[in-house]
Amino acid sequence: MAGVTLKNVVKRFGNTQVVDDLSLRIEEKEFAVLVGSSGCGKTTALRMIAGLESVTSGDIYIGDTRVNDMPPKDRDIAMVFQSYALYPHLNIRDNISFGLKIRQMPKKEIDQRVEEAADVLGLGEMLERKPKELSGGQRQRVALGRAIVRKPRLFLFDEPLSNLDAKLRVAMRAEISKLHRRLGTTIIYVTHDQVEAMTMADRIFIMNKGVLQQSGTPMEVYSRPANRLVAGFIGSPAMNFLEAKLQPADGRLYVEAPGLRLALPERLAQPLQAHAGRDVVFGLRPEDISLARADAPFDPATGFEAQAEVVETLGSEIFAYLRCSAHSIVARMETPDTPLRVGDVLRLKVKMEKSHLFDPATALAIG
Repeated sequence: MAGVTLKNVVKRFGNTQVVDDLSLRIEEKEFAVLVGSSGCGKTTALRMIAGLESVTSGDIYIGDTRVNDMPPKDRDIAMVFQSYALYPHLNIRDNISFGLKIRQMPKKEIDQRVEEAADVLGLGEMLERKPKELSGGQRQRVALGRAIVRKPRLFLFDEPLSNLDAKLRVAMRAEISKLHRRLGTTIIYVTHDQVEAMTMADRIFIMNKGVLQQSGTPMEVYSRPANRLVAGFIGSPAMNFLEAKLQPADGRLYVEAPGLRLALPERLAQPLQAHAGRDVVFGLRPEDISLARADAPFDPATGFEAQAEVVETLGSEIFAYLRCSAHSIVARMETPDTPLRVGDVLRLKVKMEKSHLFDPATALAIG
């Protein structure tokens, strides 16, 4: 097994800087996910680790070895791509073993490794089939098997589930997570899908325009986003952002915006006293908004009224798209006993202890 270290890594294509001073450390046996929107530099970073792209400046270490000038074949890695890249004329056994045969490994050892990988991935009964006889999920498992038999120090995954339908993606996420636990190998996984990142990673590395924005466990980046970009990227539906002002009154600190005036809990208000009177961006996750109880007094300091513009019923929960004064707000709530209708004016309660505030100028989290 091997950890991976990037130190001040820069990658330019001509005058375009794709990766900007990227420094990070991935520990041995860790499942690390590089995540971000298209063009953020995550795949380029992975390809530099693999040796498929050169480094403009900076250093990459696999274990204790600097690999900047080391060819891919000597880095002891295995890579799984978005494309299955299977040989259509070879059966599954030969597809999985192809790389081992190229390395002239003894046939007995090749057969043993193929059987072990097939057992792990549930491909034992399919080894004599051709790729065209398999489903998309089965083909992706063959691609995984081809990587597993290498027994590398490091696995690299480049958006391996993008070609699968939604149900298969969920199943394959679970398969890859179980595979990581079983093999205990370091995995670096690239995706644009924040759900994949949240459900699979030990640690997430969020990138934007070639710059690392934040790293941490899934719950760390969800609960304590470093800036507005991270807050808006992690979570589904995305966080609501409202232009607001912090106003002190009656010994409390309020977030004020057209249509709402919400009191911050003392724990959050205390470190924010220096920001009183300033403009802020108020961040509120859809899942932290719920219907106020009809049989309890309504407190405007902990909630607001809004009109339902769109209601999406998903069975156990609903997404309500709301209009509060000039604000569009999304709420993710348990399905109520009485169905919501478009045009209903709802009284809503907010978990202010889970709210977020950002500086309008820098977009950094405050408090």
